[in-house]
Amino acid sequence: MSRTAIIGGGLGGLAAACTLAARGHKVVLFEKNDWLGGKAAVLEEDGYRFDMGPTILTMPRVLERIFSEAGRDLHRELDLRRLDPQWRCFYDDGTVLDLRDDPKTAAEEIGKLSPPDREGFERFMQVASRLSDVSDRFFFWKSVEDLRDTMDLKGSMNLSTLSDVLALRMHRTVAGQIKRDVKDRRVAQMLEHFIQYVGSSPLASPAVLCGIAQMQQGEGVWYPMGGTRAVPLALQRLAEELGVEIRTGTGISRIEVENGRARAVITEDGERVAADRVVSNMDSVRTYRELVGGPAKEAFEKTRKREAACSGVVLYLGLDRAYEHLAHHNFVFSRDPEEEFAAIYDRGEPAPDPTAYIAAPARTEPGVAPEGGEALYVLVHTPYLRDHHDWSKMLPEYRRTILDKLGRAAGMGDIEARIKVERTLTPQDIHERYRVLNGAIYGLASHGKVLGAFKPGNRSRQVEGLYLAGGSAHPGPGMPMALMSGWIAADTADQDAGGVPARSRDVAAE
Repeated sequence: MSRTAIIGGGLGGLAAACTLAARGHKVVLFEKNDWLGGKAAVLEEDGYRFDMGPTILTMPRVLERIFSEAGRDLHRELDLRRLDPQWRCFYDDGTVLDLRDDPKTAAEEIGKLSPPDREGFERFMQVASRLSDVSDRFFFWKSVEDLRDTMDLKGSMNLSTLSDVLALRMHRTVAGQIKRDVKDRRVAQMLEHFIQYVGSSPLASPAVLCGIAQMQQGEGVWYPMGGTRAVPLALQRLAEELGVEIRTGTGISRIEVENGRARAVITEDGERVAADRVVSNMDSVRTYRELVGGPAKEAFEKTRKREAACSGVVLYLGLDRAYEHLAHHNFVFSRDPEEEFAAIYDRGEPAPDPTAYIAAPARTEPGVAPEGGEALYVLVHTPYLRDHHDWSKMLPEYRRTILDKLGRAAGMGDIEARIKVERTLTPQDIHERYRVLNGAIYGLASHGKVLGAFKPGNRSRQVEGLYLAGGSAHPGPGMPMALMSGWIAADTADQDAGGVPARSRDVAAE
């Protein structure tokens, strides 16, 4: 029986562990922290419960696939609730717009705000559906690092393949595609924020990522009762039942590479643990820099210049009185998206008037707060860490900026008086807590019209027997993508060990 060592017990690492164990592999999982789940952690204080990291679950079929590896029904393990509206949007001019769960109803709501954009939204969703279909067939469920991994352009070039290539819209950005279809700036701003799932600017990200809109509109936004923390807990239970050896509080200092192949991992205490294969759920760039090193690191860094995605400031606010006008998920949009994106992505500074995302899970699960109260998660995107950023000094002023924004645009002017519990997470905290690249929440930026959608592949091209999972590996960040990355890493490792290849298209169609 082959043995696989997994570095990191985030969503990708847990998905890889469950998949490999279900296929008969011996698995040992190492996690530096005392808990599993990575960013999908929980904060509890004085009767308030906060999901600390991801709060939006889409594409539940990815989790269904992972549980089905062990013959389990996801819906017996998790109580998932589909949300409507998916988002509620607030604007500085007082406009409130709901993105409804049903695409037809969503178009009607948009049409009430901007009549011409009802058809424009429907056109955009047709494009998004096409891009989602191409992604499912060529991009998902297999290790991909560049265009040559997606399709055999020489061997299978025909009219159908050419149509798929053209559908990728490699000459266009997300923002450029949206502006072709909708004209109202408020509607465009809402649609541009689908790209925030990958922490990148719509002005620089490839149009193929518009497919994210279909993945949400077509498959829904879901809330696991118990919070998103319930997802890694369910995966941990499954891993334990499948016999995975889990070692929390155990960091890895090095991957031992001999003759170009991963042979073992070395713990921070100096223990050598031999392995036939290694899956790293740590940030892919930091994996090569800090755990691999040597010629493999140099070869990896020569393949492409990689930049961190954005980071963020999170306020966890326990309120004694709820804001009933909030939905479960809310966006309070900036006054000027171009000003916002230029600050974060071009100048590397916090936006003067940022967009704030608010999760108010008491709408769906009242028990997250004392009766009548509210457990708010407020996230504002910031640039990834620069050398001159000192968030211990920057936070007080930026907290004021965030709360002023909520008061001005979202009807929350008395929020200070309602706060009973307050905790924060800054880019520096994220960097240190999760061992990510420069405090990035979403791994690597998805910038570039052609290469922006590509992340380091799940099967290392530099080290035989090394596989990558997590938000900084293919297919990218966000809960479903991180989970899928773990499944792909496991499936690829299993195939390399002589396992039967999975039928990717059949999986995608489920």
